[in-house]
Amino acid sequence: MKKLMLGNDAVARGLYEGGLVFASSYPGTPSTEITETLSKYDDVYSEWAPNEKVAAEAALGASVAGVRSFCGMKHVGLNVAADLLYTASYTGVNGGFVLAVADDPGMHSSQNEQDSRHHAIASKTLMLEPSDSAECRDFAKAALELSERFDTPVILRLSTRVSHSQSLVEEGERPALYKKPYEKNIAKFVMMPGNAVKRHVEVERRAAAEREWAETCEFNRIENNGSDVGVITAGISYCYALEALGKSADYLKLGVVNPLPEKLIKDFCAAHNTVYVVEELDDIIETHCKKLGLSVIGKEKFTYLGEYTAAMIKEAVTGEKADITPAPEKAPARPPVMCPGCPHRGVFYTLSRLGYYVSGDIGCYTLGAAAPLAAMDSTVCMGASVSMLHGFNKANAAFGERKKAVAVIGDSTFIHSGITSLIDVAYNASFSTVLILDNSITGMTGHQQNPTTGKNIKGDPASAVNLEALCRAVGIDNVAVVDPFDVKGLTAKLKEFTALDAPSVIICRRPCALLKYVKAAPPLVIDTEKCVKCGMCLKAGCPAIVKKPEGMKIDAALCVGCGLCEKICAVGAIGKAVD
Repeated sequence: MKKLMLGNDAVARGLYEGGLVFASSYPGTPSTEITETLSKYDDVYSEWAPNEKVAAEAALGASVAGVRSFCGMKHVGLNVAADLLYTASYTGVNGGFVLAVADDPGMHSSQNEQDSRHHAIASKTLMLEPSDSAECRDFAKAALELSERFDTPVILRLSTRVSHSQSLVEEGERPALYKKPYEKNIAKFVMMPGNAVKRHVEVERRAAAEREWAETCEFNRIENNGSDVGVITAGISYCYALEALGKSADYLKLGVVNPLPEKLIKDFCAAHNTVYVVEELDDIIETHCKKLGLSVIGKEKFTYLGEYTAAMIKEAVTGEKADITPAPEKAPARPPVMCPGCPHRGVFYTLSRLGYYVSGDIGCYTLGAAAPLAAMDSTVCMGASVSMLHGFNKANAAFGERKKAVAVIGDSTFIHSGITSLIDVAYNASFSTVLILDNSITGMTGHQQNPTTGKNIKGDPASAVNLEALCRAVGIDNVAVVDPFDVKGLTAKLKEFTALDAPSVIICRRPCALLKYVKAAPPLVIDTEKCVKCGMCLKAGCPAIVKKPEGMKIDAALCVGCGLCEKICAVGAIGKAVD
């Protein structure tokens, strides 16, 4: 039976049909749906872990026990899991162990555009890259078998377009599950230096076997159209190249992107007068070809930046501009903004008014950097807000300076990598104030549960981390909980805590406005007779408030009646509608 499937759903289907037993991940767009889909299969154990490192470690533990396991993440998540990956390449596996990593060319939902193929090369780990949903299913299923065959973790590299596009997938059957026996093997799984030295020898033997296999495996294929122009490509770039050039070129489509074949590529280049290498992001394939002494055309024609398109490739190769209807020049801009009723808005409105230095983090609240709030000074990676604030404050203190500064971090991000940073703050007696923005969910990736919500991946009851108790347990004596819409209360607590010569935490607690159990209040209205058109309400950055020639107006279709604008209007022009 064939069905239209998202690439991520197809990965989950392939893992299911490959006999997967255990899955542990941390949500990260564009990879999240893989584990969400796996959670719907009752005979696959699935979970959200606190972060990618923990998830990968749990999955390797399940592999050592003898079952087939999986861990999914976005590209920056692989940085967090890299500690496990590089040594797991030495230990190898027992049951098949697959990691899916979704890169994000164009940075649709990410802070950088890194190319995960570098991790595969550096860790000497087998990496497959599908081009569409059908291949997502096939490659994921095969990856579990290849992991056991070569005794290695296998990385499945995806991209935003492959993960979130749909194509036909033929569903297969799930096999009878089996568990490989566990045998104690200290030399294989205990990576003390004496054992690791010997395991490195095995890694190099394995890599040689993988290179030989890559020359003839079914995942690398030549499509011969009788052209003297050849294209070497992989992943979604293959789809773009095929759409751009059609049968005017021959294609070497690489499904295995680490290790890359040598003889196959040499033979393909020898059969063509001109060979283009088409790959998004970095010049991995191109560099490999040039190391082999081959003359190929790559990044001198194609950019290192962002996503490719068929039109871009066609113009670069043929010089012809694609016949594409341009977007209207006056189309209104749609910058991302926090939703109406978002509890984070009260925090950033307050911080903006106070003029504090704000060390930011990854999540919905990163939008606090956008105008008109513009209340964020830095955002780098998960958990960095707390650590960077600590360094910022200590550096200023060394010169006798003290600035009003805070860190902001979400509840899920705090669990992910903020706890150890807060321990650093407490241990080193940093006069730093950390705001934990607790909206009761993992918001930006689509409302996944986390260890603070009291529910697991299936929505069943689970233990919930008590943030107040946790902060005190790591050494923070000054802990307060405030409602982020209580602007006066939050302002007072910020002034109090930032004046202390000790670390402090303010937990700004209000559930995300989009949670199903959060009921919207009636929309507010602006009394035009009282309104003095000062524009103060616009400074909250709420999309429900618009400026009209006759004055400010609240869009009743957007307003959820949160009341923040009512609190900040100095003339009392905003309130409930009068019947």
